[in-house]
Amino acid sequence: MTGVKARRLKALLFDKDGTLVDFAVTWNGAAASVLATLAGEDDALHGRLADILHFDRETRAIRSSSPFIGGTIVDIAAEFAPMIGIASDDAFVRRLEQLFNAGALASVAPIGDPASLLTLLKAEGYLLGIVTNDTESGARAQAEKLGLDHLFDAVIGYDSGHGRKPDPGQIHAFLDAFAIAPGEAALIGDTLHDLDAARAAGVLAVGVASGYLSAEALAPHADHVIGSIMALPELLNILDHEAAAGPAA
Repeated sequence: MTGVKARRLKALLFDKDGTLVDFAVTWNGAAASVLATLAGEDDALHGRLADILHFDRETRAIRSSSPFIGGTIVDIAAEFAPMIGIASDDAFVRRLEQLFNAGALASVAPIGDPASLLTLLKAEGYLLGIVTNDTESGARAQAEKLGLDHLFDAVIGYDSGHGRKPDPGQIHAFLDAFAIAPGEAALIGDTLHDLDAARAAGVLAVGVASGYLSAEALAPHADHVIGSIMALPELLNILDHEAAAGPAA
C-alpha cells in the first residue's frame, strides 16, 4: 500500500460455494455420488436421503431449498444417520466429509475468472481470505485445483475452530490475525448466512447474485449487491472514490 490512493478497505473475505465456485456444477455430481454410495441398491433409502438433501432424483440436482446450501456436513450427517441406522458421530461426519469433498473436487468449477481477479486484487494490496461453511481442507483442496491457493492469506472453514456462518467468529478470527478493523474489511457472499455474518462482525456486506438467491432477495441484507465477483473491482473503485472524497458536507 503506497498511501497515495485513498482506500476504504484493506481485506476482502470470500465465501466459496456460489461465490468463487459454481455451486451446482461443483456439488450436484458430488451429491449424486454420495447418495449412491450410502444407499447402495436400496432405492427407498436413496429416496429418503435425497429428500433430506432436497436432491431432485430426476434432474440429479440439489434444489435451491436444500439445507446443504449455507449449512455444513454436520447438519446433513445428523439427518442421514437415523435413516441409515447408525450413530451421527465424528466417524460418520468424517466419512461424509471425505465423500462429499472427493466428489466436489472432481467437478469443481469457478465462477468467472477468479484467478485473474484475485491476482489483480492481491497486486492492489488487499489481504484475501476464504470464509466458508465447507471444511477447511475441502476449501484448500478446491482452491489449489483452481490455482488460487497461493493468493489467499487465510482459509477458514466451519471446522477451523471459529464457529460457522451466520455467526461472526470466522470473520473475527481473520480480522484479529491481521489486525484489521471491521470497517476495513468486506465479506462477499451469495447467501443470507454470509450477509448476516458480515453484519454481525461489523464488516461491509457484499452480496453476489451468482448463487441461488436473486439480487432482489439479497438487497435488504447487503450494503451492496453485484452480479458476481467479476464486478468487484468496479465496486471497489466506487468505494475508493467515496473514501477520497470524504464525508458529504
